[in-house]
Amino acid sequence: MASAGTCTATRGSPPLAEEDTGAQPCRVVHVPPSTTPAYEVCFQRRKGSSTTPRCGCHPLDTASHHPCPNASGMGQLGVVGDERISVLVADDSLIIREGVRAMLAAEEGIEVVGAAVDYETLVAAADRYEPQVIISDIRMPPNFQREGIDGCKEIRHRHPGTGVVILSQYDDPDYAISLLSEGAAGYAYLLKDRIAEGDQLAQAVRQVATGGSMLDPAIVTALVHPVQGADGLSSEDEALLAMVAEGKPIKAIAATRGTTPAAVSDDVERVFVTIAKGVTDGDGQALRRLRRLHEAIVEREEQGETLSRLLPGGVAERLIQGGTAIGEAERLDVTILMSDIRGYSRIAEHADPTSLAQQLNRHRAEMNRAILSEGGTVMQYVGDAVMAVFGAPAPQPDHADRSLAAAMAMHAAQATVNDEWDLVGLPAFGLGIGLSTGEVAAALLGSEERLEYTVVGDAVNLAQRLQQLGEPGQTVLSETTWAALRGRPEGAERLDPQLVKGRDSAVAPYRIGPPLALRSFP
Repeated sequence: MASAGTCTATRGSPPLAEEDTGAQPCRVVHVPPSTTPAYEVCFQRRKGSSTTPRCGCHPLDTASHHPCPNASGMGQLGVVGDERISVLVADDSLIIREGVRAMLAAEEGIEVVGAAVDYETLVAAADRYEPQVIISDIRMPPNFQREGIDGCKEIRHRHPGTGVVILSQYDDPDYAISLLSEGAAGYAYLLKDRIAEGDQLAQAVRQVATGGSMLDPAIVTALVHPVQGADGLSSEDEALLAMVAEGKPIKAIAATRGTTPAAVSDDVERVFVTIAKGVTDGDGQALRRLRRLHEAIVEREEQGETLSRLLPGGVAERLIQGGTAIGEAERLDVTILMSDIRGYSRIAEHADPTSLAQQLNRHRAEMNRAILSEGGTVMQYVGDAVMAVFGAPAPQPDHADRSLAAAMAMHAAQATVNDEWDLVGLPAFGLGIGLSTGEVAAALLGSEERLEYTVVGDAVNLAQRLQQLGEPGQTVLSETTWAALRGRPEGAERLDPQLVKGRDSAVAPYRIGPPLALRSFP
């Protein structure tokens, strides 16, 4: 039975009747979990507003929210608008919930729309309010294990893109690893005893609402050094375990330590025997060390898979192994390949966008396959253009020959696809390809949030200009590329010296491919 002065409406009940005498007292309702998920609800009605906020245990047709003197829940709520970040707070402690609400109340553009006290109410409230950000404790009823993390994971599954801020009193990296097991985007992990420092909490809310991430420095330190801190191991042993966790081979560790591979192998075995003895003796710290070492290795492998999807082939491996540093450039002799679809703008003008996107996807897949089959690195796709490099990140003495073979394979693959498209009435793609050989600076540029492997030099610009000289099915080679070929094809056409945009000196390239009479393309 509801206590005096409370609204007994449950989820789905109609709104309270509005009287003509201004504001009505705030009402608080606690619904037993056995009948429906428990919500802490606070609202105050005022006549004349046409807004429909998401609030309480039932919807309000006309309401605005004001401070509530009777509330044991979240207190002040504001009207939810497109420009505001809606937040749901989950913690079994009323003090924490009220503290979070008070801190966010002073922040412009952030609004707390509801609260939860355990796993069930967290998931149910997220379904009801669909907040942009969840702020949650880790350990909550019923078992006080990791209900907060599990609940947030479930919410992200139901509502992809929901930002999550975990507030915890524990700086144990195990929780952070569990939280970030599927990636860091849209997640933040903060320590409760430090969120009052500056506007850290508000920053975290804004970060995760836009897909960013934020970690407390103490958590970062624990993640970076997942095997430090146990008794019985020297600082040298700690450093050795860190290198093992990073996946460095024995020879590389030996070179770093200035010793032999055999000596390193013996040291690794000794350290693991020490840890194993601690586990056998019931040393909890040794067990945690072993578990974290395993998790660090697994996480490193997962990070490697992610980097391999985001960076060109070979670059991710070098970055993980420490062979490539952000911003560090190296000079390489390479051949750049640039391809472009002739008449693409006209095709796009008349094509269905969905159908065109499918064509582009098939085209890119075939081009990617042809380039990789010759050991090339696909650098980027820009609209209908493809850029690849041969001879980077790993040097290739025959990079010019590989680039020409890839160009021929690209033309052949596209011709096969064009035949298929012709049967279903889709427009054909005709490629013009340019090849240019020379010295470039190759570097991994950007920041920790976004990285891009880039090659810079005249050869890159020239390849772009040369591809413009080719008709559908043709490949245009620079003089340096032609000179670098070990096997030169017959039937190449030497073009007259000419100026190309962006260069002061004339070029006299070579052109290979079908005659200019090929006009079946747009």
